[in-house]
Amino acid sequence: MYTMKYFFSILFILSFIYLNGQTTQSNEPFAVQFSGVVVTQDESTGEAIPLPYTNIYVKGTSRGTVSGLDGFFSIVALRGDTIKFTFVGYKPVEYVIPDTLTSHFYSVYQIMTQDDVLLPETVIYPWPRKQYFKQELLTMDISDELKRQAEENLAEKLIKEMIKDVPFDGKEAVNLELNKIANEAVYTGQIKPMRIFDVMAWRKFIKAWKRGDFKRKKK
Repeated sequence: MYTMKYFFSILFILSFIYLNGQTTQSNEPFAVQFSGVVVTQDESTGEAIPLPYTNIYVKGTSRGTVSGLDGFFSIVALRGDTIKFTFVGYKPVEYVIPDTLTSHFYSVYQIMTQDDVLLPETVIYPWPRKQYFKQELLTMDISDELKRQAEENLAEKLIKEMIKDVPFDGKEAVNLELNKIANEAVYTGQIKPMRIFDVMAWRKFIKAWKRGDFKRKKK
């Protein structure tokens, strides 16, 4: 009888130690190597494609990372942490690492979906407030002098002179070069046709001659 009494006493003590150890272990920090792949759906094919440069961070902390070109990521977190995935133009996603993990490695296949954002209409005024715009509009000078100045500034001759003096920007220069290459490619491998009988070319030539485009400019 004493043997059975000692046996149950020892069994009770061992069970208490085991349960106490399990509780202590579950409360201790448990690091997890959290990794996976972030993907999205291709609109044209409907297939899953990697989503690079997705922001991935542990919510409530300053620890984070970004997904690579193949969508892969890896970050160290704890059991029960909330991992947040964000990307411009996509709906944010939160993922909670299970607090019942027994392994130090955990991986997921995270899918991101596009988000439609409708921005409110924005009206830009040249004045800080609408009332200033109203005041300036009511006091605006609409005399014939302003009309005459506007017509002079928009004169065809003046605009052409300004075009000659204003240099091309990068975009215009590239477009001119591309158009030149495209025109040359049309007649690749053959002789370009003579435009001596082109009526439109003669029309442009006569107009340029009347304007004086071929006159020598005095220095």
